[in-house]
Amino acid sequence: MKQGDMVAQIGSIIASFMFIWAIFQQFFPYQLRNQIEKYTQKLATFIYPYIQITFNEFTGERLMRSEAYSSIENYLSTKASTQAKRLKGDIAKNNQALVLSMDDHEEVSDEFNGVKLWWASGKNVSKPNSFSLHHNIDEKRYYKLTFHKHNRDLILGTYLSYVLKEGKALKVKNRQRKLYTNSGSYWSHVVFEHPSTFETLAMDIEKKKMIIDDLVTFSKAGEFYARIGRAWKRGYLLYGPPGTGKSTMIAAMANLLGYDLYDLELTAVKDNTELRKLLIETSSKSIIVIEDIDCSLDLTGQRRKKNVKKEEEEEKDLREKKSGIMMEERDGKSSNVTLSGLLNFIDGLWSACGGERLIVFTTNYVEKLDPALIRKGRMDMHIELSYCGFEAFKMLAKNYLNIESHDLFGTICELLKEVEITPADVAEHLMPKTASGDAEIYLKSLIQALQLAKEEARRKSVEEAKKL
Repeated sequence: MKQGDMVAQIGSIIASFMFIWAIFQQFFPYQLRNQIEKYTQKLATFIYPYIQITFNEFTGERLMRSEAYSSIENYLSTKASTQAKRLKGDIAKNNQALVLSMDDHEEVSDEFNGVKLWWASGKNVSKPNSFSLHHNIDEKRYYKLTFHKHNRDLILGTYLSYVLKEGKALKVKNRQRKLYTNSGSYWSHVVFEHPSTFETLAMDIEKKKMIIDDLVTFSKAGEFYARIGRAWKRGYLLYGPPGTGKSTMIAAMANLLGYDLYDLELTAVKDNTELRKLLIETSSKSIIVIEDIDCSLDLTGQRRKKNVKKEEEEEKDLREKKSGIMMEERDGKSSNVTLSGLLNFIDGLWSACGGERLIVFTTNYVEKLDPALIRKGRMDMHIELSYCGFEAFKMLAKNYLNIESHDLFGTICELLKEVEITPADVAEHLMPKTASGDAEIYLKSLIQALQLAKEEARRKSVEEAKKL
């Protein structure tokens, strides 16, 4: 048979089938057609052993973008970049990373617990409404999952939960993190781009490792907290003299875990109700920070005995003088946040809203804080950031001067044992101030400063001895 005759014969068969189908649709009763289609689908299901699940991009009457579709898109991005031949590239909202996804009508394979399955992308194109201004909604994209019917329980149970969980985790990992601050009861934010990490943090190595292990363990302990019936949150109290790196550590914690930061200014909060509203509006995977908690509000002496009331008032005056306008009135009213309101904020019923949240307080004077505010269960870890030791100095020398050893290190080590100096002061002496960047110049400058501080401390001790 010639090729032309074969094409003609195939065309004739198709035309005949279409004619018969049209007659069937026109003259056969609906009930009969329905029964025939029903048994035809059963026969096809018996012959074709695969199950298909479709995840549409838009769902519901309002055509909201499906969270399941977004999670699947994130999950398949890595597989698409290695398997698909046609890709789509875009920069996601609030994200600086390039996101790759499958182009329409592409297919990639996946394997889970030894079971192979396939993901395909597609789109349904409908006739655009001539009166609609949004023609792009007429293209409705979807992902289609195909797998063997014998693996139904595994796919519908474990696998899809795994895909959605991994997709959400990738979204969090690739998102652009934010630094929030409050104006009254409302949050506003900027992009969080602080470069601090634990690798560059100047502190004792063992203490640093302990903090990192605690943070990582907390971030993976969601099931543990649910099992023991506690809210998934943890409190950290950072205390020590000014300039010891408390704010820098908070930034390093956020960068380690990939969390957002909420810098809460208590003096801008009108009352406990506003404080509760701010808490509700914070997201999961975040760190809520109250810096200089001893200066923020008069929360330190509400449970003290009356015989120290005068001393307490004097301390309050000193704090107010130091913090400047911390206690100024907002909108004609002073802040009425109470110690009880703050305690409920930390571990009350409302603190369980959301999950995976750290609450961090910083203070220069831990002894001034009410014991109820910093007890275990509220502030679970108390971390003292003290004066610069030799290990912290070596890290600063590596960061600022790019050196790990020097002949002058021994002299500096001995002086640091006798002199109290903050890491911030050490960093200022090590900061390169010329193009040459000769390390020895800056080390000698630090030695000179340490010797002067040693002499000053000796002079003060002699004066105090004379007074006694």
